Amino acid sequence: MDKFGKSQPVTRVEDVRFLTGAGRYVDDIAPADALHAVVFRSPVAHGEITALDVADAAANPGVHCVLTAEDLEAAGVELGLEGVRIPNSDGSLGAGPLRPALAKGRVRFVGEPVAMVVAETLARAKDAAELIEFDYDELEPHVDPVPGGPAIHPEAPDNVAVDYAFGDPAPVEAAFAAAAHRFRFTIDDNRIICNAMEPRGAYAEWDGDRLHLCFNGQGVWGMKQHLAKNFGLDPDAIRVTNPDVGGGFGMKGMPYPEYFLLPQAARITGRPVRWMSERTEAMLSDNSGRGLVSEAEISFDEDLRITGYRVENLFDLGAYNSYYAQAIQTELFIKVMMGTYDVQAMHLRSRGIYTNTTQVDAYRGAGRPEAIYVLERVIDYAARELGVDPWELRRRNFIAPDRFPYASASGELYDVGEFARVLDRVAAECDKAGFAARKAASAAEGKLRGMGLCYYIESILGDPAEHVQVDFNDDGTASIFVGTQSNGQGHETVFAQFLSDQTGIPVDKIAVIQGDSDLIPAGGGTGGSRSVTTQNNATLAAVAVMVRAYGDFLAGEMGVAPQHVRFDDERFRAEGSNLTPSFLEAAEMARAAGRDDLLSFRERAELPARSYPNGAHVAEVEIDPATGVTEVVRYTVTDDFGNLINPLLAEGQVHGGVAQGIGQAVTERVVYDETGQLLTATFMDYAMPRADDLPMIAFTTEPVPSTANAMGMKGCGEAGTVGALAAVANAVLDAVWETGLHRVDMPFTPHRVWEMLSEERSAAA
Repeated sequence: MDKFGKSQPVTRVEDVRFLTGAGRYVDDIAPADALHAVVFRSPVAHGEITALDVADAAANPGVHCVLTAEDLEAAGVELGLEGVRIPNSDGSLGAGPLRPALAKGRVRFVGEPVAMVVAETLARAKDAAELIEFDYDELEPHVDPVPGGPAIHPEAPDNVAVDYAFGDPAPVEAAFAAAAHRFRFTIDDNRIICNAMEPRGAYAEWDGDRLHLCFNGQGVWGMKQHLAKNFGLDPDAIRVTNPDVGGGFGMKGMPYPEYFLLPQAARITGRPVRWMSERTEAMLSDNSGRGLVSEAEISFDEDLRITGYRVENLFDLGAYNSYYAQAIQTELFIKVMMGTYDVQAMHLRSRGIYTNTTQVDAYRGAGRPEAIYVLERVIDYAARELGVDPWELRRRNFIAPDRFPYASASGELYDVGEFARVLDRVAAECDKAGFAARKAASAAEGKLRGMGLCYYIESILGDPAEHVQVDFNDDGTASIFVGTQSNGQGHETVFAQFLSDQTGIPVDKIAVIQGDSDLIPAGGGTGGSRSVTTQNNATLAAVAVMVRAYGDFLAGEMGVAPQHVRFDDERFRAEGSNLTPSFLEAAEMARAAGRDDLLSFRERAELPARSYPNGAHVAEVEIDPATGVTEVVRYTVTDDFGNLINPLLAEGQVHGGVAQGIGQAVTERVVYDETGQLLTATFMDYAMPRADDLPMIAFTTEPVPSTANAMGMKGCGEAGTVGALAAVANAVLDAVWETGLHRVDMPFTPHRVWEMLSEERSAAA
């Protein structure tokens, strides 16, 4: 580890400015002369537009323009937003109906953008929006994500957007037919709202014919491509920037209508135009996450080895395809569907359903938490039905260490894994042996206590290539330009730390530059737990080039042959020379010699393979059966993230992910009524987890270095959420199993848990 990051728990350098209010978020840096935009949104879930009159709004004092779909099309702006389409089981592509930036002809969810009002002040824009005359013939909505119901798009019969299948069903059916044991389990994965601390926002401005869009997203280059397509611009005529971003979690990783409306409004008015979402507006318009029901079936032989596994999903897409939406519960779900278990007979059928609700897309983990949740729930259920220890049933079916590299049933090549060792470690860390005594103590107080285990594996996603640039500045400092994008993970710390470790340049002499499409030609942004692995891999490539280039240059200064110059991670040295310059000193020598070619290095590097973080989460819950109140009272994580660059940041990522997982498991749930109105559109109604809802989270690592990159690293950004859902749910099932209640679904709110227990008591009576 000395070569790759030294595994030091370095405190985040950016925290000082964040905690002292010196962060520069999009709403802080919008131009002082920017006009304010307000989006007029549909009040109904499904309706034919019969009238849209914006004349009074446009005439209101201080209003500069009002945009409608008709205005966009008249200006030659492409109305539709792009969305990935996944192949159906018959080879055809999933449905691709128009998703307009502003509603055209029909509205399909409450909160759909209908018009944008741009005015001198926010108050005037809001006042003008009240004057828009919007009439419609209300249509029956389709709210539940099941096939059938009122048609939303003619391109999607029965509202089925995509009907995806993976695997050969014949071996699975044969395994079921020959099985000694076979179990079927229905699992509901409740829909949630991301609720990043900073809502979405953006501003747009033109410099002549050149567009600048600043938005709080997860990368700039994808948005640049979308803008070029919709506005018919050469990419060189577009600059996209991301400033500080207060949380993304997948939700900010794709295009939204506002990012196309603002540039057109700025072009019409000749002024910069800014927009910032309010919280209820965000709940109505930001992509939701999760939202699927799975029917899982698993079979075992007489030795309790898994022989077959299949899942049928129905997943909610909302009213339109958001950018990645069709891929989440299909191509991404399948990547880890069989988890850490040595099974090849596997089949998935997954159908995406359009509903008259807000779009659903990637949320922390994007398909991997959903797949692991189903698998680990059904494994746990099977163990309890079989009367065996759920821990031992997992251990019996783990892929053995001597089976690596292992080709999974879904085509992933797991490079390394020692799952039993990680399981042993977490058993010790969580004091599994002492659980019986804790359970008895809870029972003495009239409470139910349960322990739940989840063993997860994750496949790192996103572009395996990344770009980097290292500049040596006139003032004796260095800058590293990165292609990823921090949303609060600590990139400024870890990328400077890694470059410092590889070059000896002091961390306080390194500036991390990100989020500007003018400053680096390409990048993958943040998402899929890719950032640190891909970016540091590119940094390694750049450092190797830098060392060779400076070795050749310094050979002349030292009076030795280039092959005699060596770099020891801090200084250049050569036998027979008393020159021992650091990188910064060598850069000053190069500048003095007129060697500007040695002052900037740009490289691109691609990982040869993906890494597969994995680990075990153990939750303990305590339930008061009289009230249904469910508390997560202990939580223990042992992860295999390979080699860690900064353990402190990795632990922070796990804590945040676990908090989001516990939130979904215990408190959070999106609820629409039968008319498609969102009932959970404020924090009065949508229960975000608070600090007192969370226990202390114990974190340890049991590293098995990856062979898929030179650093031996594995991504960690989403792992906390991937493991948390099933750990909590299995703990609840363990707590109530002896009452006769054998099925429980998230979220475990007091009323839902009380109701489940009451119904079981009534049934038993």
